[in-house]
Amino acid sequence: MKQVPKVIFGRGSFKKLTDVLSGYRKDGYIIFFIDHAHEETGLVNSVPSEEGDLVFVIDTSSHEPKTDQIDKLRDSVLQTKACNLPGLIVGIGGGSTMDISKAVSIMLTNDGSSQLYQGWDLVKNAPIPKMGIPTLSGSGSEASRTAVLSSVDKKYGINSDQSMFDIVMMDPDLLEHVTGSQRFFTGMDCYIHDVEASEGSFINSFGMAYAQQSLELCTKVFLKEGGTNEDLMVASYLGGASVTNSEAGVVHAMSYGISLVLGYRHAIANCIVFRQLEEFYPKHVPVFFKMLELNNIKLPDNVTKSLSDDEMSSMIKMTYRMERPLLSALGENWKDILNEKKLEKIYSKM
Repeated sequence: MKQVPKVIFGRGSFKKLTDVLSGYRKDGYIIFFIDHAHEETGLVNSVPSEEGDLVFVIDTSSHEPKTDQIDKLRDSVLQTKACNLPGLIVGIGGGSTMDISKAVSIMLTNDGSSQLYQGWDLVKNAPIPKMGIPTLSGSGSEASRTAVLSSVDKKYGINSDQSMFDIVMMDPDLLEHVTGSQRFFTGMDCYIHDVEASEGSFINSFGMAYAQQSLELCTKVFLKEGGTNEDLMVASYLGGASVTNSEAGVVHAMSYGISLVLGYRHAIANCIVFRQLEEFYPKHVPVFFKMLELNNIKLPDNVTKSLSDDEMSSMIKMTYRMERPLLSALGENWKDILNEKKLEKIYSKM
């Protein structure tokens, strides 16, 4: 069971980043990936880069990370630096930016396209050391062993211990810019991680403890019971750790189809799917509806209304590729429980 070796937590932690990075500079230059949203917040101007470092401002507004994007970033680094490798990669932003940082760290030391590593434990060579600094809370990428990427016909993670960060810095002050709807949707990604992990058969005692504590913090935040940004940041980390010690479930398996075919961002896709799955998660979906109401969130309606037969087929095929989550959630006969007719019926309700 792999865990993040070092976590720095607390308000004002980001101000200590220069000191933290000094220990890595002896091994080479540093690459920073920072979400483009921080051009507006000003955080991009606070990145402690030095001469020789590379800073990439990543636009995450139009799509989630793609394999061709990772390959191009890897090639750009190698060309710019004449194949000299960095001592550290730092990802600053939400789940997409952190997943990009994870994936590039792997692809700088592994041959071929990142498509080759979408799957379970396919990474051959140790990656470049990497650090995650979340400025959104909910994805759990800071604590998970997955870098989720989309390619031409699938959305799938580089699921490996090699994807995990070597160090994570969590500063609740970095969440102050997050808007209500964005905060809600990323927070629900965490809540759904906890639900799927705790209800699945793959979970161990560590995972259950993480999931239960994270669920408690999430409900405190989104049921308006006095939850803070500190609570949400801790919930996100524990939620990622819960899935690392368990597996996702029906929600994530189906939401990947929504994201792949319709282009919805991961957290919103999760919510679109989750509201239709009370049959599988009867204790938690009603709580989710209450959270929607209390936070004044309206989900998109009729998103699958105009799907062609081919698009519906693509969504079903993508769901069936998520065998481990479905096995954890439904057991050995998951294909009988969630057959194609049943899947199409659920998707059609969305």
